[in-house]
Amino acid sequence: MENRLNVGILGGTGYVGQRFITLLEDHPFFKVVSIAASPRSAGQRYEDAVKNRWKLTVPMPDSVKDIVVKDVSDVNEISREVDFVFCAVNMPKDEIRELEEKYAKAEIPVISNNSAHRMTPDVPMVIPEINSDHLKIIESQKKRLGTKYGFIAVKPNCSIQSYVPPLHALKEFEPEKVVVSTYQAISGAGKTFNDWPEMIDNVIPFIGGEEEKSEKEPMKIWGEIQGDGIVNASLPEITTQCIRVPVAEGHLASVFVTFKHKPTKEQILERWASYSGRPQELKLPSAPGQFLKYMTEEDRPQTHLDRDFEKGMGITVGRLREDILFDYKFVCLSHNTLRGAAGGGLLTAELLKAEGYLVSRKIRETGMQANH
Repeated sequence: MENRLNVGILGGTGYVGQRFITLLEDHPFFKVVSIAASPRSAGQRYEDAVKNRWKLTVPMPDSVKDIVVKDVSDVNEISREVDFVFCAVNMPKDEIRELEEKYAKAEIPVISNNSAHRMTPDVPMVIPEINSDHLKIIESQKKRLGTKYGFIAVKPNCSIQSYVPPLHALKEFEPEKVVVSTYQAISGAGKTFNDWPEMIDNVIPFIGGEEEKSEKEPMKIWGEIQGDGIVNASLPEITTQCIRVPVAEGHLASVFVTFKHKPTKEQILERWASYSGRPQELKLPSAPGQFLKYMTEEDRPQTHLDRDFEKGMGITVGRLREDILFDYKFVCLSHNTLRGAAGGGLLTAELLKAEGYLVSRKIRETGMQANH
């Protein structure tokens, strides 16, 4: 445990920041040493800064209660304490983009939960089981930034985590057209029912910016590295509707898909059951043992019953059947603040460490001295 990397959490007082803090408690690779937030929280003990705003059902870890919160803009001060940072700040996109690049240029890698750099061509946007090969573009990004260790890597939007993995497992059959409706929990907006009583007994058929992300981000994940950037895939064509529903956590998706080479139902179920990726191969701490699970019951997966599958890091799928307009239809479910947010970011960081992209300051400094 003494060889753990020192971690900072930018935006540590918000919903996703709180998730990061709980997931990092006693983590074998990483240790939280710095928490940063807005100027109004800076200078306070973390426990005092959050006070009545702790949103999770699990308690705040004792190890972070006395950490004095810093201003996220204090890049130089925070950089002296940490080996890398998780970013989950709530700021305008342009400000986030600038902030993350400042940390990267200060030689502090950034693993971001934010959307600011998701479509930057040389920034990998990773679902670790699907496109771990995209980490190679980091070397091009470092050249652009003029860094040796600093870079930015991002996780995709929480809305796509449920349906992209089961579609990816079927890529050999070449999906061509996909229609998706997502039914998204209020925690995706950083809210609880106490914060947002208007959502009780209510459905809102609009989530700002979500449909564009849901349609475009999968194409980057399925893209390929060409030169100094990632070029988006052209197929499948995806159209989505994103709906906010009165659920605390868990995003459910209804999927209709047509393939160039239509598989049998048995082939689909076999591909889902056998699919795994680099995190399973490396046995990373946050990796689900089973990534995709098909549920045979007609009324599953259910958000309340199944969102915690594999500690919230696995994807459940159900109701696979042929369709009269498309080849097949099915439903799928992911935990939006675990797999979709902090857990996905943490798994990405574990992958980056395992692949040699995250290095302690001590090793960096030793290497520099050796080069002199």
